[in-house]
Amino acid sequence: MRNYISAFAVMVGLTAAAPAFADGHLSLEGKTIGVAVVGTQHFWDREAFNGATSTVEKLGGTVVPVDGGRDNQVHADNHDILLNNEVDAVISILGDGAVEPKFEALKNAGIPVFTVDHPSPHAMNNTTSDNYYMGTTIGRYMADAIGGQGKVAVFNAFENALRICGIRAGLWKYVLQDYPGIEIVQPELAEEFANAPEDARKKTLDLLSQYPEGTLDAIHVGCWDQPAIGVVQALEEAGRTDIVVTALDGGPDTLEIMAEDGSPFVANVAQQPNLIGSTSAMNVARHFAGEALLPQTYVDVVPVNGQAEAKATYEALGYGSLN
Repeated sequence: MRNYISAFAVMVGLTAAAPAFADGHLSLEGKTIGVAVVGTQHFWDREAFNGATSTVEKLGGTVVPVDGGRDNQVHADNHDILLNNEVDAVISILGDGAVEPKFEALKNAGIPVFTVDHPSPHAMNNTTSDNYYMGTTIGRYMADAIGGQGKVAVFNAFENALRICGIRAGLWKYVLQDYPGIEIVQPELAEEFANAPEDARKKTLDLLSQYPEGTLDAIHVGCWDQPAIGVVQALEEAGRTDIVVTALDGGPDTLEIMAEDGSPFVANVAQQPNLIGSTSAMNVARHFAGEALLPQTYVDVVPVNGQAEAKATYEALGYGSLN
């Protein structure tokens, strides 16, 4: 059974930019909560961190924040700091397998761990988007955008490194099995996390030199959408905007690109990282209130197909107006 947090419905104009504290009886008064984030350079990470820390404080708790600077080992080691500080609970945002022994040590010390986008056998609960739905949805949108046939390049650096990326990319590929006319070109591209837009721009230009006009139909970014910024820049620079671009995360910067007239960026799936972080903090309070939690809490995502939906989603998520 899945526990879904239904945040809003874009089509009826509801907004969930800020969490509603419907559980008025919940409190973290007198509790010290460690919040460990892999980094705050990327919008998603920063928003999840802000959602978690602000909600802990609104519930009366004290936050001990640690930032890994986007270094997975530093992020893992930061959990030792939280252990030594004898916090009452830990919210851990993202990270790779290096955090697992740290989670185990916290659990053995009687400190419950709550994760964000990182399922773990040592965690009380993981709050996340439905990555299975994200992967299948973007696969269908991309396939439809190219008429169910053509050649597709994919940026897919993290499929084997991060579980959420493996799910998203794997389900995208699974959907494409229903479209025998679509070919994923090899080798797959691997984006760098640091300065991802510029790295993807250069790699896309190199890709275009190998695929003359009319021989490549789409470029997909398999786990997130920051590289898609550089992909679009390269397509515009080369005059190849007939190639469609799809990605995942739906941050404000990429929604803005999708909302532009004639943009090749045609589909995305927007997440709500601030609400995800806030929900994780609420789950900490629920735990201390004696409520039973399911292993996974799912926060709604918003499929974004085309310019009009990009504008609607941008407004619904509280980023402003693009009209």
